Amino acid sequence: MPATTTIDSEMIALKTRLKATWESGDYGVFATYLEKGALEFFDRVNIPSGIRLLDVGCGAGQLTLPAARKGIHVTGLDLAANLVQQARTKAADEGLTIQVDEGDAEDLPYPDASFDVVMSLIGSMFAPRPELVASEMSRVCRPGGNIIMGNWTPEGHIGQMFKVIGTHVPPPPYFPSPLLWGDETTCRQRLGGGVRDLKITRHMYPFEYPLRRPRWSTSSLSTTGRPTGRSDRSMTQARRRCTMTSPRSGPETTLRLMERRGCWRNTSSSSGRGRLART
Repeated sequence: MPATTTIDSEMIALKTRLKATWESGDYGVFATYLEKGALEFFDRVNIPSGIRLLDVGCGAGQLTLPAARKGIHVTGLDLAANLVQQARTKAADEGLTIQVDEGDAEDLPYPDASFDVVMSLIGSMFAPRPELVASEMSRVCRPGGNIIMGNWTPEGHIGQMFKVIGTHVPPPPYFPSPLLWGDETTCRQRLGGGVRDLKITRHMYPFEYPLRRPRWSTSSLSTTGRPTGRSDRSMTQARRRCTMTSPRSGPETTLRLMERRGCWRNTSSSSGRGRLART
């Protein structure tokens, strides 16, 4: 079998697994603990009303709904069918007119130059073919428009957590790390050719979890945290006990923090924001 055919079949299988992973559990619940940081991000990008906005990887409407409340003509898109339905239900409950589509960031179902702004907060960075994500976001953004991304950085807390997860669930060799979207050089390589100007800034992203017991945290992340659930199942009971009591700095210490405080507030994770002007 030719190598390209093998890679194509492996990519199809990978994308099927990714969709199933993102649809497992209830990320809509988990996302509520990220809401404060998401709204801070949205306030910083300052998108005016009347703008045609595409929210790629919109989840359960974390930013899609606030955009609609502001008078922005927003369209949301997500790979996970259950989250698309949650976003639609929330919009209907508020009487908001929002188009929310199930779709793939690597193959956006919209004509060229359909939007003034294309935005993705911790969403399209997880697609396995970033070159397609970059080209598709550029394609559907009108000339003179803006592409805005908020991505985790390799150096931040989430980046370090992903390294831990990767030791238990190694990604396929043909799947580049999503954290590369948080690397300035990589962003410029992927998006620089189709844009007139590229600006990258870093901000702290706050997390607030109302967690009172380490036991609750591991079970909760298994059912609501999407990919973390799979890594949790791959760990032995002994490894989980070690993780919950590790004195070292890094992701392992978060469970100890939660136990002492009753509520974990973490602001150590940095999110790189790239704002690009289409040529």
